[in-house]
Amino acid sequence: MFDWLISPFLQYGFMQRALFGSIVLSVSCAPVGVFLMLRRMSLTGDAMSHAILPGAALGFLLFGLDILPMTIGGLLVGLLVALGSGFVSRFTVQKEDASMAAFYLISLAVGVLLVSWRGSSVDLMHVLFGSVLALNNEALGLIVGIAVLTFVALIVFWRALVAECLDPLFLRSVSRMGGPVHLLFLVLVVLNLVGGFQALGTLLSVGLMMLPAVAARFWSNDVRGLCLIAIAIAVVSSLCGLLLSYHASMPSGPAIIMVAGVAYILSALFGRRGMLASALPSRRHKTA
Repeated sequence: MFDWLISPFLQYGFMQRALFGSIVLSVSCAPVGVFLMLRRMSLTGDAMSHAILPGAALGFLLFGLDILPMTIGGLLVGLLVALGSGFVSRFTVQKEDASMAAFYLISLAVGVLLVSWRGSSVDLMHVLFGSVLALNNEALGLIVGIAVLTFVALIVFWRALVAECLDPLFLRSVSRMGGPVHLLFLVLVVLNLVGGFQALGTLLSVGLMMLPAVAARFWSNDVRGLCLIAIAIAVVSSLCGLLLSYHASMPSGPAIIMVAGVAYILSALFGRRGMLASALPSRRHKTA
């Protein structure tokens, strides 16, 4: 058991960096995923993860696999897509989900074309799916920095984020914080997707954000509880996914997301608010 669970992380430095990066990503991304879920914007996270591809691809074409240009490019394009879709929905008859879908599809197509134009199929796979086992110190520093910024923002603006999440009209009626808080939240989403992109690629980075969050929904109804449970599920998924990828010779990123998917299915079946609990007859105390 020791050899199966502990030995890979003691013997190999790349496994240690992968575990550390995955845990930091789990702690940072999972709470953001909870707020996305509560805002009923779960698919927006998926759209935004695709939207950062052109910026990352442009940074790759100009500077190679240098983390800083790819990060800056992904961040700028992600914010541009978020603000652009919001601008279209605000000043036209189109709803935000439709405009977001249009923007992210355009971004995805442009990004794939950019990478295919100057890169190889290996480069395209690296950008789309990442490589958590190849995290270097620079990538880990970026992930830690994003996690620190996310936690500071959540602590300082926690009440405003919860209020804007549950009743945005009320927040805007009693405070001018509604618009800035919404913009701050979009920035946090893009930042965490950019951080996840370094390890999981643009297609899977949203998985560590959303799957633990939606799985936690079957266990709690409290926002703080949801965040803590989502973090725990994400951390366990990262650990088990890395071990599975090591022993079964599987790609590490998909293995982590697959384990998170299994956690979601188990939560949907056996959680306190899952299907099995709903199917059981409720206990009613009969009064004389």
